[in-house]
Amino acid sequence: MFSSTTSSGFEMRLGEIIRTRKPHPCGSDRWEIVRIGADIKIRCLACGRVVMLTPDELKKRMKSSGKEN
Repeated sequence: MFSSTTSSGFEMRLGEIIRTRKPHPCGSDRWEIVRIGADIKIRCLACGRVVMLTPDELKKRMKSSGKEN
């Protein structure tokens, strides 16, 4: 699996499931990281909506992260 570390020391991996501080309008707060590059692409696990954020934006919005098996 591909992993990336930002300049602020924040590490993330493809396929990792994260939780956001505020829920998505569909009601879910769980997202999967689907692309890592200059921007991070995340997909809502409830409705499938895809959003691209900078690593710093993602770090601000995250509540927790954890690898889902």
